Amino acid sequence: MNIMINKILTLVSIILGLPFVWIGILHFQDPAWFEPIVPELIGFPRFWVYASGVFEIVLGLGLMFSRTREISGYGTALMLIVLYAANFNMWINDIAIGGSKFGTNWHIMRAVIQVLLISICIWIGRTSSKQYGSTFEYLNQIKLR
Repeated sequence: MNIMINKILTLVSIILGLPFVWIGILHFQDPAWFEPIVPELIGFPRFWVYASGVFEIVLGLGLMFSRTREISGYGTALMLIVLYAANFNMWINDIAIGGSKFGTNWHIMRAVIQVLLISICIWIGRTSSKQYGSTFEYLNQIKLR
């Protein structure tokens, strides 16, 4: 793989992974801040805040290490798709978070950023599998032994 792409991949993965770890930690430090946007349909907001915090920490860390980058890239993309339900809930029900409500333009920008983040995570997963070999193939080999 091109050395420049490898450096960009590593840099992007770390730059993206660190905020996920930080935000995941915040889910445990101040869960009440995140609870209002958990959709009522699924209930148990504290549980979902903690669960999403665990995923954000684990996947954020996984993005920063080459051996786990592929699976973490795809996992983070999936997590961002699932967690958008909370952002969409905040938008359609005009829910305040941290004492602030946001207008339609902010929510549209948030959705665009979410799509961009998902795309970057998929790129990380694909590029990592080309660089290091697929994690999925590696796990399959271990299982076959």
